[in-house]
Amino acid sequence: MPVNIPDGLPAAGILAKENIFVMDRKRALAQDIRPLHIAILNLMPTKETTETQLLRLLGNTPIQIEPVFLTTKSYTAKNTSAEYLAEFYRNFDDIKPHKFDGLIITGAPVEQMPFEQVQYWDELTQIFDWAETNAYSSMFICWGAQAALYHYYGIPKQALDKKIFGVFPHRNCQPGSKLLSGFDDVFPVPHSRHTTVLRADIEKHPELQILSESDEAGVYLVAAKGERQVFLTGHSEYDRETLKKEYLRDLKANLPIEKPANYFPNNDANREPLMTWRTHSHLLFSNWINNIYQETPYNIDELPPLTANPPDGWTI
Repeated sequence: MPVNIPDGLPAAGILAKENIFVMDRKRALAQDIRPLHIAILNLMPTKETTETQLLRLLGNTPIQIEPVFLTTKSYTAKNTSAEYLAEFYRNFDDIKPHKFDGLIITGAPVEQMPFEQVQYWDELTQIFDWAETNAYSSMFICWGAQAALYHYYGIPKQALDKKIFGVFPHRNCQPGSKLLSGFDDVFPVPHSRHTTVLRADIEKHPELQILSESDEAGVYLVAAKGERQVFLTGHSEYDRETLKKEYLRDLKANLPIEKPANYFPNNDANREPLMTWRTHSHLLFSNWINNIYQETPYNIDELPPLTANPPDGWTI
């Protein structure tokens, strides 16, 4: 089944060329199934790029997906036109009464600021609280993961002496996890961040489980509450050129930056980057969507809230 996205969204044409099956609303309504409703709070400045990256992964499953893109009301994006946001995005007030099968909150370029100083922090914490009763499963990416771990569990982020930047090997620490079903023992993940969360801080919370980590990049994948809360410190959604664009951007701005590790062939920035993480990225998102599909009720209004105690069979 395809991803059902609004007519006119730039991602539609890109994904169609990549053989990612997309359909318009009219055709989607003709199918006698209930699509999974996924809310996506897109905090990235390059919204169109992030839309395409996420829809590419969500659309490569056998389940029809209906995404709803969200933007913050308390902060106006500077890199996206008001007309574009008005046409393709909603805010929290619009979706607050409704329930969703899934929620994705992206990273944001505010990681070096204290959480409480982020302009939309109060609005974001309202969304975090809402998600516990109105979203079956939530996926938090990069800064979004750090913010969620801080809000839900009080886990602080730690500043790094050097930016974690590149593609790093990660261990599959829990092969029995549904999220890691079919994963290799070691798999690559892109990272691009100045802050991190520490294993020692996560281990203080027995309800959290570390599913994957890296010697170079640290903890990557954390889950809680029967894997209904998923925290990703890296960027599995990144496409081939993303790290290259970030590298060139920082060079142009005269910022201290090294070439992304394990990315350019022979570390030569003039060569096309190797994309080594595509398979595992698709598998991770497919597993997440499949878990939601298998467990969320057909009547979304009967959605069970997250509970403090994990369900039977969940092991710490």
